[in-house]
Amino acid sequence: MSIKSKLDEVWFQGASLGVVGLAVTAVLAVVYDLTKEAIAAAGERDTQQSLEQVLPQGFADNQLLKDTVKVTGPDGKPLTVYRARKQGAIKAALFEISGKGYAGPISLVMAIDTRGTVLGVRITHHTETPGLGDKIEVAKNRWILSFDGKSLDQPGPSHWAVKKDGGDFDQFAGATITPRGVVATVKTGLEYFAAHKPELLGEPLAMGASK
Repeated sequence: MSIKSKLDEVWFQGASLGVVGLAVTAVLAVVYDLTKEAIAAAGERDTQQSLEQVLPQGFADNQLLKDTVKVTGPDGKPLTVYRARKQGAIKAALFEISGKGYAGPISLVMAIDTRGTVLGVRITHHTETPGLGDKIEVAKNRWILSFDGKSLDQPGPSHWAVKKDGGDFDQFAGATITPRGVVATVKTGLEYFAAHKPELLGEPLAMGASK
């Protein structure tokens, strides 16, 4: 085979790969355009369900997904805060916050009323050990419900820990790190709410206060 023939063959193979690559890209673009709305809708449904789970039934009458404020979260990243209203009055703030578990990050959504009391907490993502750390899921164990009605003052800052560390919250046999991480994360959420309450609830700052 001549050098020219070899070059022609290499060129043809390269061109063919290029055409295939363009075709695949075009197909993926079309598929994305056809499915992006469905994917977005599914994501909104998941978010709506998570938010509804941390609020008592009938607590709010507004559309949570459309009543939001964008703020900087406790980790320095953008955070979307959802406001629960009843007859126009803001009753609670809901947001997702992440902490550290045994096997990796743990994300949870929590609702806090205007007095700084936890209305509910649910785990939204984790990679904890099945049969041990996954007891933080409400479907596996009722432990996550122990945060309902709690605040920074109840049981008190020093008691926001698992019992093994001198706190008020139960740990799991063989999996202390996981509940310890969740307790710390919920406490961080309450501290963040307390520090940014006017911003999260849309309340005016007190006279002489600084933002």
